Amino acid sequence: MKTIVITQAGAPEVLQLQDRPQPAILPTEVLIKVAAAGVNRPDVLQRKGNYPPPAGASADVPGLEVAGTILEAGADCTQWKVGDKVCALVSGAGYAEYCAVPEGQCLPVPENLSLIEAASLPETYFTVWSNVFDRGRLQPGERLLIHGGSSGIGVAAIQLAKAWGATVYVTAGSDVKCAFCEKLGADQAIHYKTESFKDVVKQLTQKKGVDVILDMIGGDYTPDNLEVLREEGRLVLINFMKGDETTIKLSHIMRKRLTVTGSTLRPRDAAFKAAIASQLKKYVWPWLGTGKVKPVIHSTFPLAEAAAAHRLMESSEHIGKIVLVVE
Repeated sequence: MKTIVITQAGAPEVLQLQDRPQPAILPTEVLIKVAAAGVNRPDVLQRKGNYPPPAGASADVPGLEVAGTILEAGADCTQWKVGDKVCALVSGAGYAEYCAVPEGQCLPVPENLSLIEAASLPETYFTVWSNVFDRGRLQPGERLLIHGGSSGIGVAAIQLAKAWGATVYVTAGSDVKCAFCEKLGADQAIHYKTESFKDVVKQLTQKKGVDVILDMIGGDYTPDNLEVLREEGRLVLINFMKGDETTIKLSHIMRKRLTVTGSTLRPRDAAFKAAIASQLKKYVWPWLGTGKVKPVIHSTFPLAEAAAAHRLMESSEHIGKIVLVVE
């Protein structure tokens, strides 16, 4: 099969199209003939050598989400049959013509979505559900602040939180991105290059603060995050684009009884991911079916042009998801 291989750590050009054997499946896995694969920031980090894959995951073939048709089902599979169209969260090796995945990490492709649209869902939707709703315990009527509102994660979080009944504030890096986030449903977008998100949030909430923050920035955002959380607030960290070290005031955490938590999804086991899939199917997939929430695709690239897709990802000029199309 054709697959994209990280030939060495480095710039996007190290991504090369190569021939690899078609993967064999375990009894609890399905083999997907991939139609499309989503591109995510962890793929970029892996390409640069900064995101070692967990044990058992591909070290040199990136890709954390795919959509396509089941070509083969393992002997112990009970949920799927050959010919079913699915999207799936994978621990790696998604940039390929075929991909093996535990059956519990698959979800049906909604009838109103294309396979390309479906390929943009798993990594972001699994991540948002696990962190905003499970770890962050967001409740209807609460206030959520999302950093990076126009990213794939941000686009998913805005829509899911609004569908859940929350008030949503976001940060974004341009007027165009801010306008897009508000059109998508955000109650207020904050241009972080020209405004202090801390000051704006305090003004929006009459200094009461927000209940939950979904943060992929880290670094020097952390003290301000803690300051704008209200009592019993929850800060959920999923990345640290501005660094993983910072200085904070512990008194903020103690006085307001804050929860600071975070997670990485990729190393978690198949049972954990299957449990998230079950929750998504119950709560979110009906919203996709009715169009209450929807994928946002910025652009697509042929599989062979994965390097160009990574260059776009690193530019941060995109709004929504970037997807590789497998011919």
